[in-house]
Amino acid sequence: MDQKKDVATATMKDVADKAGVSTATVSRTLMNPEKVSAATRKKVEQAVVTVGYSPHALARNLKRHETRTILTIVPDICDPFFSEIFRGIEETAAEHGYLVLIGDCAHQRQKEKTFVDLFLTKQIDGMLLLGSDLPFDAGKEEQRNLPPMVMANEFAPELELPTVHIDNLTAAFEAVHYLQQLGHQRIACIAGPEHMHLSRYRLQGYVQALRRSGITIDNQYIFQGDFTYETGVNGLIALMKHPLPPSAIFCHSDIMALGVLSQAKKMGLDIPRDISVIGFDDIAQARYCWPPLTTVAQPRYQIGREAMLLLLEQLHGNTVRSGSRLMTSELVIRESSAALNYSRNRL
Repeated sequence: MDQKKDVATATMKDVADKAGVSTATVSRTLMNPEKVSAATRKKVEQAVVTVGYSPHALARNLKRHETRTILTIVPDICDPFFSEIFRGIEETAAEHGYLVLIGDCAHQRQKEKTFVDLFLTKQIDGMLLLGSDLPFDAGKEEQRNLPPMVMANEFAPELELPTVHIDNLTAAFEAVHYLQQLGHQRIACIAGPEHMHLSRYRLQGYVQALRRSGITIDNQYIFQGDFTYETGVNGLIALMKHPLPPSAIFCHSDIMALGVLSQAKKMGLDIPRDISVIGFDDIAQARYCWPPLTTVAQPRYQIGREAMLLLLEQLHGNTVRSGSRLMTSELVIRESSAALNYSRNRL
């Protein structure tokens, strides 16, 4: 039985011997795969895996210190919000000959060494962050030794990175103001995690809209959790226990809002007759749930594309300033919001 060689000791000759070809053929396959037959390429690729050969980067890229590979760190790969952002990243990267890897940060401490190893062994050229946290501990001094990085969707000024995102405060303000224009005054908020910058900005937008209308902030109308269906479910249950239940709810994400819609049905509440609901993000499900969800639409594909273009600028040796690149959001009106029904919600 063939024994897999140690990664550190496997050589190109080992690959050649295993594949039954010359070292020149192995080199040509790795350097210019289009110049060998599909059968030869498959044999060499299988041999590389079997013997554990790790060239790290092709010779032509080593001369330029390139791997043509980008790592994208996603806060939670199960969250459908990130799919369109990643599509914008991947398609833009492919246009420029780059491969994109995904790292799920949901359990980042378990994967911290894996991410660090990618940097130390120079297996990636750059990194895109779709959340506000690095997948490992790194102060400003350590950050200088990391590959180029760009942040998308979030904004974390302490990291001093080029960043692509929307104006979350203004978007939240406009959503809540729209509910006020419909006659709602008892407006609740199901908010995201307090440690996340975008959650804080969206909460500030909610508060500012109420204060602008002279409405006193009732902390019992604010339910804080994470960006999950369960937070929407638990939020509605808690809010409906208020002596004066809200007539409208602004959610920090569509996933939360979908949780609200599901729980409202279980509780016999009609949306929007009993409660108007607004989400945030405009994921695909927002159009196809019932009732279709009024929500803040983020240009997610464009956010991903712009972030990748900024990273490519850095990889090509150009100086890219840190700070925000603001994209435009839009409030999309659908059937989950309606004018206050005074017969059901008397002030």
